[in-house]
Amino acid sequence: MDLSELEKDNTGRCRLSSPVPAVCCKEPCVLGVDEAGRGPVLGPMVYAICYCPQSRLADLEALKVADSKTLSENERDRLFSKMQEDRDFVGWALDVLSPNLISTSMLGRVKYNLNSLSHDTASGLIQHALDQGVNVTQVFVDTVGLAASYQERLQQRFPDVTVTVKAKADALYPVVSAASICAKVARDQAVKSWQFVEKEQDLDADYGSGYPNDPKTKAWLRRHVEPVFGFPQLVRFSWRTAQAILETEAENVTWEDSALEEQEGSRKITSYFQGEGPQARHPHRYFQERGLEPATAL
Repeated sequence: MDLSELEKDNTGRCRLSSPVPAVCCKEPCVLGVDEAGRGPVLGPMVYAICYCPQSRLADLEALKVADSKTLSENERDRLFSKMQEDRDFVGWALDVLSPNLISTSMLGRVKYNLNSLSHDTASGLIQHALDQGVNVTQVFVDTVGLAASYQERLQQRFPDVTVTVKAKADALYPVVSAASICAKVARDQAVKSWQFVEKEQDLDADYGSGYPNDPKTKAWLRRHVEPVFGFPQLVRFSWRTAQAILETEAENVTWEDSALEEQEGSRKITSYFQGEGPQARHPHRYFQERGLEPATAL
């Protein structure tokens, strides 16, 4: 899977898709939707669709696709490669949402929660398939939030398509299982090949599973939190796990209208630039990118 576009810029979102099989434009098709990486504090969330003609659904089932969470990494990679080989009747598309995009959406002035982001991303991928000429007649979706309201929303947007939204759809419908595999393979590859722009921080890739309850992940977050600029862009800084570490490991911010008792013990921002202690602080990339250096005299 070619994620070079994401590697060039992993701050936003990246859409990838296979060529559309000719048969999928002619015959009625089923389409499945699933995601990978909704819960982790590290890395992107990936939404995927997979589609094939209804007449070839048995051929997709014959690949023995299954919920990606029940498969090993090698099994997922093998099945994705097999779907690539069967590109004469199987198509897929992905939307990779960066940690930065997820967190800035959730913490923006106008709140955009993860469920809404997920719903809109799934809708966008279904529309992408239709725009590409895929003759979609049935859609199966693994639910996010209440299945009934989600299904009603999708059905209203796509009135000419029969929509089914169910919990555990990735275990019930092979076309959703296939989408689940595509999403998981893409996310795993994105995390493994993540291009850190924070090169001066001596970042390591020993971050465990990336889930909030993983002690290894928490230890990595504590090692790599910058006291003023926060976390590397691999981190979803809106997650409670990340926020808790910022509260204990990063510098406090005191606003002009803060109560006096809140300001007691707070350090001045100028202390950040003074390189306190036996080792001088290495300049953050914010200063390097802008060619800024400390001024010793005015």
